[in-house]
Amino acid sequence: MGGYLIYLAIIIIIPIWAQMKVKSAYTKYSKIPTSASMSGAEVARRILDANGLENVAVRETQGVLSDHYNPMNKTVYLSSSNYHHHSVAGAAVAAHEVGHAIQDKERYAALRFRHALVPVANISSKLAWIFIMVGIIFSTVFSNLLLIGIVLMAAGVLFQIVTLPVEFNASSRAMDQIVSLGLISNTEERDARKVLNAAAMTYVAAAAVAVLELVRLILIFTNITRND
Repeated sequence: MGGYLIYLAIIIIIPIWAQMKVKSAYTKYSKIPTSASMSGAEVARRILDANGLENVAVRETQGVLSDHYNPMNKTVYLSSSNYHHHSVAGAAVAAHEVGHAIQDKERYAALRFRHALVPVANISSKLAWIFIMVGIIFSTVFSNLLLIGIVLMAAGVLFQIVTLPVEFNASSRAMDQIVSLGLISNTEERDARKVLNAAAMTYVAAAAVAVLELVRLILIFTNITRND
């Protein structure tokens, strides 16, 4: 029982810690203006044009840290604060999302693989826990349902793992672009990198928790089959 409580605390604390870290970094550096005095929208447009992506639009979206790139309609969406304000955080986030647009243009293998996994991950995430719960509750009769649930969950875990190189690569491209195009100064480069590193930790935390939960379920299934 004690071990399970420790495990439960870990999978709860890791995501909360990651979210607090990114919010702290974002809040701090969203108050620091860039020397270039460019809004996130202007930063995104500048990088897109410099990379021959004039066809990619930059639009405002509601919410906080709701920034993303949609490959279906070739649009970079920036949250209102990042879209309008001239901050180090806004520049870093905008550049990161453009990094995904550049990946899309170059047909970056990890990004294409992640896109292919999206429908599979969406379906598996909805069905996995149904099979898992039924398989655990009625383990003496339906233990194979637990195995099906584990397989479905593994598809979601694979999506989380594939997301890591995609996000880290986008951040690397972002830093290269904002530095080479002179969109931030040398002193601001360190601050922009802190914002991107903090954001990356949320993906690392999500992947770590997903892997831990998958391993736990595999151990449960192993114990059930061993006792049969």
